[in-house]
Amino acid sequence: MSSQQQSYTIWSPQDTVKDVAESLGIENISDDVLKALAMDVEYRILEIIEQAVKFKRHSKRDVLTTDDISKALRVLNVEPLYGYHDGSAFEQDVSFTKVQAVGGQSVYYLNDEEVDFDKLINEPLPQVPRVPTFTTHWLAVEGVQPAIIQNPNLKDIRLSQPPIVRGAIVTALNDNSLQSSTSSAASISLGEEKDAQHMSSVKPNQNIEVKPLVKHVLSMELQIYFNKVIAALTSKDQDDPNAQHMKAAGLTSLKTDSGLHQLVPYFIQFIAEQITHNLSDLDLLTTILEIIYSLLSNKSIFLDPYIHSLMPSILTLLLAKKLGGSPDSDRPEDVREFLEKTNALRDFAASLLDYVLKKFPQVYKSLKPRVIRTLLKTFLDTNRVFGTYYGCLRGVSVLESESIRFFLGNLYNWSRLVFNEHNVTLDNVDENRSTKFTPDETEFLVDTVIKALVVLKGDLPDVYEGKGDAITDEDKQRLVERCGVTVASHILKRDDAKELISAIFFGE
Repeated sequence: MSSQQQSYTIWSPQDTVKDVAESLGIENISDDVLKALAMDVEYRILEIIEQAVKFKRHSKRDVLTTDDISKALRVLNVEPLYGYHDGSAFEQDVSFTKVQAVGGQSVYYLNDEEVDFDKLINEPLPQVPRVPTFTTHWLAVEGVQPAIIQNPNLKDIRLSQPPIVRGAIVTALNDNSLQSSTSSAASISLGEEKDAQHMSSVKPNQNIEVKPLVKHVLSMELQIYFNKVIAALTSKDQDDPNAQHMKAAGLTSLKTDSGLHQLVPYFIQFIAEQITHNLSDLDLLTTILEIIYSLLSNKSIFLDPYIHSLMPSILTLLLAKKLGGSPDSDRPEDVREFLEKTNALRDFAASLLDYVLKKFPQVYKSLKPRVIRTLLKTFLDTNRVFGTYYGCLRGVSVLESESIRFFLGNLYNWSRLVFNEHNVTLDNVDENRSTKFTPDETEFLVDTVIKALVVLKGDLPDVYEGKGDAITDEDKQRLVERCGVTVASHILKRDDAKELISAIFFGE
């Protein structure tokens, strides 16, 4: 304990340790003990100051405060000093007063402000604070924000913030990368994405630049791949074998290739735009559904976050008011052929809906109830056109029997209003009557309803009451009261009419 234990500070830690020891009643301490304790105290003080300086530096300040010392003590697992957290160092200069205590020792204390008790007592009391209360509400349920007063209004958000700020997927994709062309090749330029300027008009003659929240960078290979695939899939040359071969190769690539996950949002945006602007092109719409099926079938693509973006496209092609424009002529053959083509497209959309509901049942538990609610709302609206009704019934037919029975309870009233069954019985159902649908459209609707009811046969056990019996008048009356005259008459013409009637009323 020679020169290594000597202190080079302006104060003497050895004398301080001796004073503390004497205040505790400890006397006759050797100099070696005092030196050892003094060096340890000095090391601890330097360690505390070093930690406090770190807090000061990270707080972007030039003055070391008592809060820095307290935080340093807390970090070093030392009980902090109390009485120095009033923030006085920030508001006024701290001054100490020296007092000579007994024994000749100097004691320093802070100059506190004197308080006049008379003035303090006569001052008016502050207002009583309100009692804190707490309320709870659902911010979102299964990813859907409830329309309650505590949650922000979506309409106000759309009016107050531009789409790029609130994160709208359609506008974000449009602004960031995709620039759809109106040409037949639907050429999409992705090369100038880095230099794109995002301008939104706020006031007349005033533009502001809005930078995208996330910059999505595609490699040159993916850009070329995307442009080539889109050009091949949207080719209008149906008679060219080479074009058809390229289209099949593009669909196969989307179905099997890996490493396409970065292009998924661009394909989804392309699908939404093509459906929005080309509802009269049946061939292109069929190709779009094939693209959706290929993406859903690709095992290397994680599509769970994008299902909510694909569902509007599928439901649009299923429930659209008009698809494919108009028939070539008014001849019955051409009209029926046109109906069969549009119905085939809606059948394809219904099969994709069934595929999505069965493949992603656990990802979005509210997906199926929302689809059923959409179909039910369409089904109960008696002002719809044939195409919308057909797509709605095809969507119902891909659901499970429990959901179909839910629609079955409204089938009688729907049939009476849609098929105009006032004063119509099973005896005169084949007579001509005025309806808003043609005979071919009525036939398609009835066949679609029966296809949905056939699903109920899966609920029948191998042996059930009335199996093999003839259809009675009571069965016919119950069937009419449940399904309507038009649908009941077509059911009674089927070979499995008795089995189908038993399935409809199974469990009642």
